[in-house]
Amino acid sequence: MRKKRFITAGMVCEQGRAKYYATLQQVRQGDLVRVKRGVYAKEIDLADVMIDVEAIVPGGILCMYSAWAYYALTTQVPPQYDIAIKRGRKVVLPEYPPITLHNLSDYSLNLGVTTATISGFNVKIFDVEKCVCDAVKFRNKIGIDVCTEIIKEYLKRRDRNIAKLMTYAQTLRVAKILGMYLAMGVQV
Repeated sequence: MRKKRFITAGMVCEQGRAKYYATLQQVRQGDLVRVKRGVYAKEIDLADVMIDVEAIVPGGILCMYSAWAYYALTTQVPPQYDIAIKRGRKVVLPEYPPITLHNLSDYSLNLGVTTATISGFNVKIFDVEKCVCDAVKFRNKIGIDVCTEIIKEYLKRRDRNIAKLMTYAQTLRVAKILGMYLAMGVQV
């Protein structure tokens, strides 16, 4: 298990007022980066490929481009971290790293959630079938070419589960459209 890379104000305050002021001085000097109020990190720790999602957005689930890149479903490099949260929830985002929040309904948020260890962090992420359904659902936002690429890459996988994919597609109301993509013969 990797050592936590974020320093919280609570952790510092336990060590005394002098340590707290020393931490603030490190922020002013540029030795530490203020991620959000009460959360700090070293710049080198923020340069890693994954963030501690639970520390920055508690209860957040990695989705969209971040999940597609993790599962190697797309060649697109995500410019930000895509994190799903419950619709109506308010979250204060840090200045860095760039994060895009996706507000999902309860039934969509709880469907296909799994945990993966990425760069030493246990991160909640949607499973690969849910990610494919999301690509179909948001095809007009992400582009038809990206959606097609994701479906093609999914069909190349040995661990694909078409029955599970279609069950998710019916739950998310994209079964007809996904069926059309599959019937059109998205060439592998």
